[in-house]
Order: sequence, then structure tokens, then C-alpha cells
Amino acid sequence: MQHLKRWLTAIILGPLVLWILIRGNTLLLAVMVSTVSVASVREYLRIALGRTSFGNDTAPASHTLKLISYAVSMALVIGACLGSWQVLFLVLALNLLILSIFVLARFPSDPHVFDIISKQVLGIVYIPVSLSLLVFLKDLDGGTLWILWLLIVIFANDTGAFYTGTFFGKHKLAPNISPNKTIEGSIGGIVFSMVLGFSFSLVFFDSFHLALLTIPCSFMVAVAGQIGDLFESAMKRAANIKDSGRILPGHGGMLDRIDGLLLAVPVLYVYLVFVI
Repeated sequence: MQHLKRWLTAIILGPLVLWILIRGNTLLLAVMVSTVSVASVREYLRIALGRTSFGNDTAPASHTLKLISYAVSMALVIGACLGSWQVLFLVLALNLLILSIFVLARFPSDPHVFDIISKQVLGIVYIPVSLSLLVFLKDLDGGTLWILWLLIVIFANDTGAFYTGTFFGKHKLAPNISPNKTIEGSIGGIVFSMVLGFSFSLVFFDSFHLALLTIPCSFMVAVAGQIGDLFESAMKRAANIKDSGRILPGHGGMLDRIDGLLLAVPVLYVYLVFVI
């Protein structure tokens, strides 16, 4: 039943995402990215601030901190939509300034305030900054195809790792973080990613040389995706929860669905800008 829900969710949401990417403009993509960012940040704050690293319960994120985080997330995507790195840096600087005021208002009554704001800063860099790069990717030459390439590589990584691990997995990859993941599954996911990434490039970019250049990129994107998956798993294990949320039937939360994408987007962007 879980697998059925997973595939049904993908079948319903997949065409919508594809339509926005292929038929929509940069503004429509920014709206989608902003929505995903806010939903993911909401889940992240619940995970990161629900429990301290020592296992003691702490107060959940205040409404003020949530509003700051949501506003900063949307502002970062707006900056990307404007194509301005200056706006992104300005928003990050303003976030630090506002958090400083937040600390002054809460200290010393809240002994965990510095722990709280450090996790908020991590969450902002981890989620909306990374997702904002999708908007920058859209504006690159062939940007829509590169975003589709990225999604296919990430999908191949997840699917290849799951099925290879299911049928051939014997050696645990990170038993203390995600007991079901195996080394064989990890290798299978990387191989699937490289094969599909190369095939997609060969067909849609119509360049054998470019397709060859995507092979190392596929490898790095797949590795980054798996690290992102394990990173989110470690956060959930520290907070003693199974899923980041319940917004996507069969997938859990929004963060569960995009965890591999978050670290893969910067890898692709840097590769396109400095290598290809």
C-alpha cells in the first residue's frame, strides 16, 4: 500500500511539475520553488528545534522565528527570480540582523536561544538558498532541460538505490543513520544516475561531447543526493521521528521528497557555470 501511495503521488504531481518547468516561465517556477521552500522550512524547524542534541525537550520554534524564516525563504527566491546575487546576500545579511534582535529580546530568559538561531541559519542555507539555484538554472542556456536532467538523475539515484539494495544489498552503508541503506544500493543508484544522465543528454542535448561531460556530473550529483538523503535521515533520527511530515502520501513530508535534491542543485549549478 505504501508503494502504491508513493507512485500515485508521483503520477499526480509529476505532470504538474513538468508543465511548470516546460510551459511555465521563470516567475511560475519561482512560485513553485517558494511554496516548496516554505513547506520544507516549516518541517525543518519542527525537526531541528523539537529536541536538543542532548535529548532534552525544548520549546518549539516560536511563531516569530517561523515568520522570519518563511519571509526570508520567499525573499531569497524573489532575489533569484530577479537574477540578482546581490539581493540574495542582502536577504541573508538581513536575516542575521533580525536574528540578532531576536536574541536580544529572548536572552537570558531563553537559555537555548543561540542554539535555536544557529539551527535557523543552517536551515535557511540548507533549503531556500539551495532551491533558489533552480531559478538561476532556469535562466541559463538550456536551463529547463538541465533542471529536467537533474530531476531524472535524482530519480534514477533514488530508484536505482532502492531496487538494487532490495535485491542485492548485503553490506550496510550507514547503519546508525539509515539501517536499510546498503553499499550495493548506493553503487546501484550512482550507476543508474550516470546511465540515465548520459542517455538524456545524448538524446535531448544532441551532443556526444556534452553527454560525456555529464558523466562525472551525474556521479557527483548522485553522491551529493545520497549525502543529502543521509543528512536528513540523521536529523530525523536525532529528533526521534520517522517522517518530516505527512503532506505527500507515500513519501512523508516535503523535506523527505527533496532531501537528495537540496545538495545536488549546488553541485549541478557550479558544474554548469565552471565546467560546461
